[in-house]
Amino acid sequence: MSILVVEDLGKSYSGFQAVRSVSFTLEADEMVALIGPNGAGKSTCFNMIDGQLAPTTGRIAIFGRNTAGMTPGDIWRLGVGRTFQVAATFSSMTVEENVQMALISHHPRPWPALRWAARYHVAEAERLLDVVGMANQAQRSCGELAYGDLKRLELAIALANDPKLLLMDEPAAGMAPRERHALMGLTANIARERRIGVLFTEHDMDVVFGHADRVLVLNRGTVIAEGAPAAVRANSEVREVYLGAGSLYGALR
Repeated sequence: MSILVVEDLGKSYSGFQAVRSVSFTLEADEMVALIGPNGAGKSTCFNMIDGQLAPTTGRIAIFGRNTAGMTPGDIWRLGVGRTFQVAATFSSMTVEENVQMALISHHPRPWPALRWAARYHVAEAERLLDVVGMANQAQRSCGELAYGDLKRLELAIALANDPKLLLMDEPAAGMAPRERHALMGLTANIARERRIGVLFTEHDMDVVFGHADRVLVLNRGTVIAEGAPAAVRANSEVREVYLGAGSLYGALR
């Protein structure tokens, strides 16, 4: 069974069709990139899948369950992790405490017990930080971290609910080229080891074609191409969409 099934997904705003008839599936331990020019509908699709927006038409099923009407919190509890274009952490807390907070959310306790929150899930937080290569920075304040380390911390936080589906919105944004490939290589290894399906958006075509198992291309809210990276790279319609987009088109050559 596919872990994510999207069927005829559509979203309209006062007559404007932002997304129309989008359909695709995602399997366990598969990395799928959703790409397209600005305004193609990528973020709208993402926000419908994780419950921030309600679809106008179509169906979304996660782990075989129809998620229509579910909140982002409900979907997170199903086993869906999410990272964002701009990393969001508690800068006044340590690296380890940020992961502990995510674990506490996953294992809720009565509010009076949270006075001792620093005692909870320490070993589990340390294990997650080790997975993303941040164990040696566990006691550092998040406010001191380089941006690449913040993105790795965000990945550890996203893994706190033991997800089987991970949604990553421009995970490499704001990072240096070497850091981008290191983060996506790390994500790919974790996904294979834990059988996590990953759906990500990205503007860096080197990252997309270097790490995706499959690529979906949106243009004006519609899927215009889908397939293996090499096939999508050679697709004439995709090349036409990106023609004149500078580095984006250069990566397609």
